[in-house]
Amino acid sequence: MQDLEPYHRWRDMYTSETDPKSPFYRRQYSEFEYTTKVYNYFIHPQWDDMGSRTLFVKILFANYRRHFAIIEMLGEWNDAIENDIMTLRRQVTDTLFDAGIHKFILIAENVLNYHSSERDYYEDWFENVADEEGWIICLNMPEQSQHDFRKMKLNYYVELKELPEWRKYKPDLLFQLLDDEQKRRLA
Repeated sequence: MQDLEPYHRWRDMYTSETDPKSPFYRRQYSEFEYTTKVYNYFIHPQWDDMGSRTLFVKILFANYRRHFAIIEMLGEWNDAIENDIMTLRRQVTDTLFDAGIHKFILIAENVLNYHSSERDYYEDWFENVADEEGWIICLNMPEQSQHDFRKMKLNYYVELKELPEWRKYKPDLLFQLLDDEQKRRLA
């Protein structure tokens, strides 16, 4: 897992540690010291600890003018034991929402497992962004992780999509592609 680092090709356009509106503003990273673990596996030091023992994130891009953020995730998304959705909401997305972000792209291809609990935080998040004509899209969640997600019908609040080639887009183009699709779907 130490080889799984957050997508880095957009760092010349945005870094969360230099963004005063980011919950990770002024965070410092080591390139060489691996100290953080998911279970017994070290993870790359560029991942951000949001307060969960099993789920880590990286804000890859935020555009406050266009009201969107792209967040990559790593680990086990465990709402049953860790209440990771509460942690994600309180530590990351609520801060971004307060700064004007209401369209969220979650890249979940490195979410190895998902364990569900209740729907309240998802429903509340969806209602908050919907009031602002926003949305939440989760890209490339592995099939085994989607099982509980779909079983709890959370895909009503967080749309699950497959877009394996997302890396070929610049962040604004990726957002535009998804936003246009959402507008066509709602029309």
